Amino acid sequence: MERMRIGWLILGVVGVLLVFGAVQIYARYRRDIHAARERVEELGSQIVGTACGPMEYAEFGEGYPVLVIHGIFGGFDQGLVTARAQLGEGFRAIVPSRFGYLRTPLPENASPATQADAYACLLDALGIESAAVIATSAGGTSAIQFALRHPGRCSALVLISSNAPGETEAGLPPKPLAKVLVRSDFVFWLLATYFRSTMRSMMGVPKGFELAPQDEADIAETMETILPVSPRAEGALFDMYISNPDINTGYPLEEIAVPTLIVHAADDPLASYENARSMAELIPGARLVTVKSGGHMLLGQGEVVRAAVADFLSRNAPVGEP
Repeated sequence: MERMRIGWLILGVVGVLLVFGAVQIYARYRRDIHAARERVEELGSQIVGTACGPMEYAEFGEGYPVLVIHGIFGGFDQGLVTARAQLGEGFRAIVPSRFGYLRTPLPENASPATQADAYACLLDALGIESAAVIATSAGGTSAIQFALRHPGRCSALVLISSNAPGETEAGLPPKPLAKVLVRSDFVFWLLATYFRSTMRSMMGVPKGFELAPQDEADIAETMETILPVSPRAEGALFDMYISNPDINTGYPLEEIAVPTLIVHAADDPLASYENARSMAELIPGARLVTVKSGGHMLLGQGEVVRAAVADFLSRNAPVGEP
């Protein structure tokens, strides 16, 4: 009888500790997700009405305009991280949230082609005739369509760790499961807070990659732009099941008539390097910059990538020529 009482006492103590731990975790989640929402609001994006519908965007800098197109689970805030990392002085960075991300709605006819048309509509609304384009990851699909559909509006195309035609090893979860997961701020907060190795893998850090302190900082900065995930959910689902696969429907890459730079890591686990290399061979005059390591985020390659982008834009989108 005494042992039974002790057993029940231990179970009670464990139960109290579990409840206390759950309360603490949930309180931290509420605090962090509130801070994440405030962070996005404080970045100062705007919504502009265009002929293609409303679009959220932010901008900074002066000079030649550059559209900066974010990747999956992003938004204008993720695009700002890319823009500040890749662009020097003398450029006006215009950073939209793509379809279904943050405050840009997902239209019924959403496709990479209609997203490309929406970029042209955004330029119209801002009174800009043409711009260079920098696109990362899943943003590359609509950027390629922009170069194909609006060559007169696209002075140069930079594709960084971009989606490209061909097979990929990155599998997708069943769509019903994905719909639940990507709409849950709590699930993604748990991953970002307590399962960082899993989140790093999802972000394209190669298995066994040794992270330097700066790499850790870069990952943390990008990870911030994933939360809150719920207002990015429709865009992420669009990318996973419609936009990314669309690149394998026969894009006429050989018809791209704008100067093109492709930057890709040989060890990218999310976007195949071989696909990027093949794409560079198909686009007339495209330049391929290959880095040996760094994964999807090109970790540790910041100076190499910045130098390549700066040189390319100086030739095709000259500083000081708005």
